[in-house]
Amino acid sequence: MAVKKAWMKGFGFGLTSGIITTLGMMVGLNAGTHSKVAVIGGILLIAIGDSLADAMAVHVSEESIRGKNDGLKDVWVATFSTLIFKVIFASIFVIPVLTLPLDTAIFVSIAFGVFLISVFSYLFAVKQKVSAWHVVFEHLAITCLVILLTYLVGTFVNSYFGGA
Repeated sequence: MAVKKAWMKGFGFGLTSGIITTLGMMVGLNAGTHSKVAVIGGILLIAIGDSLADAMAVHVSEESIRGKNDGLKDVWVATFSTLIFKVIFASIFVIPVLTLPLDTAIFVSIAFGVFLISVFSYLFAVKQKVSAWHVVFEHLAITCLVILLTYLVGTFVNSYFGGA
């Protein structure tokens, strides 16, 4: 794998995982607790703990498919770029939560996350010369499913376990 390909792997993984995981967690925690502190804490935990875990998973995955004659540099580039991009894309959602009322911040974050997923899905599809609209729809459908399911789980937790 070339270094550029390794960087793109980390970028694509970090972007999608950072956005979708963080949005899901934000929506679920908001539905379950209605607490700005809990949502900010969740964002920071994803930006640190989940980013490190995902980078480790990419590292192990890349090592498992590395050929005998392949260099180790690309493995580390994919690992490092996954970590950096996941931290960046997860952390950006703390800004609206810090600056806006929580319900507004959740809405703004979802809109921004959907926008980013749409733009990058479109660009990746065009680069690969495949149906951009199909790719965008597929990625947005998965994003919306995650948001819906985490909302339902958060609502369930709040209803049955006495959320705030």
